[in-house]
Order: sequence, then C-alpha cells, then structure tokens
Amino acid sequence: MDKLFKKSSINPYLISFLSVGIVSLLCLLIRDKIDYRIVGYLLLVVVSILAIFLEIKPVLLAAILSALALDYLFINPYYTLHIDSAEDAFLLIMFFIIALINAVLTNKFRIMQKAIHIKETRANTLKLYNTLLDSLSHELRTPIAAILGSIDTLQQKNVNLSTETQQKLHNEIEIASMKLNYQVENLLNMSRLESGYMQPKLDWCDIKEIIYNVCNRLSEETKDHKINYLIDENLPLFKLDYGLMEQIIYNLVYNGSQHTPKGAKIEITAKYDVDVDFDTHIDLIKKCIITISDDGYGFPSDEINRAFDKFYRFKNSKTGGTGLGLSIVKGFVEAQNGTINLKNNENGGATFELIFNAECLSINSLKNE
Repeated sequence: MDKLFKKSSINPYLISFLSVGIVSLLCLLIRDKIDYRIVGYLLLVVVSILAIFLEIKPVLLAAILSALALDYLFINPYYTLHIDSAEDAFLLIMFFIIALINAVLTNKFRIMQKAIHIKETRANTLKLYNTLLDSLSHELRTPIAAILGSIDTLQQKNVNLSTETQQKLHNEIEIASMKLNYQVENLLNMSRLESGYMQPKLDWCDIKEIIYNVCNRLSEETKDHKINYLIDENLPLFKLDYGLMEQIIYNLVYNGSQHTPKGAKIEITAKYDVDVDFDTHIDLIKKCIITISDDGYGFPSDEINRAFDKFYRFKNSKTGGTGLGLSIVKGFVEAQNGTINLKNNENGGATFELIFNAECLSINSLKNE
C-alpha cells in the first residue's frame, strides 16, 4: 500500500481532501441514526491511516478538515461553526489535538524507520563488500598468479623446456584464464541483476546444444567426474535466452564439480512436459524441465535454505569461492519467468530442478519449414 501511494500521481493533498470528504458524506447520509461521537472516531481513524502513508503536511490538512467537517455537519447547530455546548466544544478541541498528535508521532515513527532501514542497508552493504573483497583476494589472485608464473617460465630464454612441459604450461594458462573469466562474469552478472538491467533476449534455443557446449568447456574441471546425459531425443526448441541458459548450466555443473569428491557422478536431465486440460484436451502450459544432480555430499540440512543467498558460503565448505554462483543462477532463472528448486537426495548428493514455462517449437516442424 505504501508503494502504491508513492507511485501514484495523485496529489497527496487531494488524497487527504477526498478521504475526509468521502467519509463525511457517507456519515452524513446516516447522520440521524448515529451519534456524532462515532463520526469523530471514524474521522480520527481516517487521519490515522493517512498518517501511515502520507507526509506530515497532507495529514495535518486531513486533521483540520476532519475537525471542520465534524463541527459543520454533525454537531448542533448544523451547517455552522458555532457550538452551543461547552462539552461539544471540549470534544472538538480534544479531537483536533489527538488528530494532530497522532499525525506528528506517526510521522516521526516513519522517519525513525527510514533512518534504521538506511543504517541497516549501509551495514549490510559494507558487510557484502568486505565479504566480496576477502573472497576476490583469493579467487582472482590465484589464477592471475598461475598465469603470470606460467608466462614467466615460458619466456625464460636460458631454460630449455620440452614440448610436453610447454603444453602443460599452456594448459595451466588456459585453465587459470577460464577461472578468472568465470569470476569476472559472475561479478558482472550480479551487477546486472542488482541494477535491474536484466532484460532476457528470448529466441529459439536448443537445450541439448547448450548442455553439450557447456560441458565441453568444463571438460578440464569435470575430468575426474562421471557426467551422464539423460536428454529427451525429441526435445523441442524453447524460446529462452541462450546466453543466460549457458551461464545457468555452467554455474550449476561447475558448482557440482567443485563441491563433490573425485569420481562422483553428475547427471543432467532435460525433458519436455505440458499441463493438459483433460476436459478439452488442450495443452495449457508447456514446460522445459532441466535437472542437474550429483551423488556427492549434498547440502547441510540446516543451511540449504540459504544456498541461493548472495555471498553466502557454507560453514564446512572448502576455501575459496565468492558465494555468487547459485544466487546468479536463481536470478537468471527468475528473469526468464522460471523457477528453481533444490533438495538433497535420499542416497546422498543434491538435485537442482529448473522449470521454465516457455514457448516451444518441434524440431521436425522446423525441418519441414
């Protein structure tokens, strides 16, 4: 409701005037059936509600208008500001004072809330930056050191390196460069998500192609793991963002390779599903479902709900990592109106399930065209 008032183009003074006016007119219709004190309570409630959402000046206007409306329309003699009874005059004065005090105190309370929120935001931001810098000091320094060390060795003219050694150094440079690029990509992607700039470019995507390409890029990281593919042969094309889907699959497979023991199995499943209206037999919602599971250690049961939090690293996880990979996955999935679920498997390991409600196009129909 507060956001609605802030986004509304209606003048806050007009809101105050209309609120008091509408309540006064409604009460006027049943003036002979209710006591004017009840009308005063109702108007006081209106002022209190306005004080929650509006600034102090429009609320003060509402308090003044409420007092005038109560006197002019509901206290005898009607349609005059004259008051015969001292009791009624005292009631009207008290009504006005209470309305003013309520408006001022509520406004001060809102200001305090904003100040507390700003302070907490700054503290959280500082904490996030410190966490990020601590992580990056290791995550960026390590691949950069590997690259510089390998290049320095290759450039030494007084050392004769065998072809095999040179190839090994080139491979180390390539692996370190990929790790460095991965961390930089995560930082840039998180920046895009935080700024709200993320606008998916939907086009027809071959999910099988994306999965195979990503796993090929990660062949070095997954060389000690067994990767099984369970992909529907008749999987249609889906209208998704190719680049975002690549990053989603990359982060999940990379995460599985880094947090499971050697020899662990990573299984990737991709299938097509549809919700059907059984009365009309019409396809209602078409879904692309991707699951990535492993038979490793799984997630700590008391921390699994925080798996997608920015910069969060599990207590017993190995050193390194920025804690951004899974939060970026969640952001990219939701940017495409998808959902992601995480659960631990009964026999060990964990499973990520991605569900996208997306348009699809049969590959057979595409060939016919």
